[in-house]
Amino acid sequence: MKEAISLFFKRLFIFIMAISIPLMLILYAFQSKKYTDLSKEISNLETQQEKLIEENKNLISDISILTTADRIESVAVDELQMHKAKSDDIVRVEMTGERK
Repeated sequence: MKEAISLFFKRLFIFIMAISIPLMLILYAFQSKKYTDLSKEISNLETQQEKLIEENKNLISDISILTTADRIESVAVDELQMHKAKSDDIVRVEMTGERK
């Protein structure tokens, strides 16, 4: 009787090992594919980030060029036909009382 139980547990152990080894290999294959996919995604995101950083640098450079005082004055005079205000053109308005 003890030998039959012992034989049963040995066969059960061998069966579990025979099943678990292929399952482990299948899990490893899935994990490897997932790792490869995530590595590709990280690489793509890093490339996209580098492009966005470069674009941001270019935009910052454009902003600094477009906001110079000389350029603003040039656009105001040449395109908008504006001129610098003379002291006679300036009107000062004082507000008294409470705002309603």
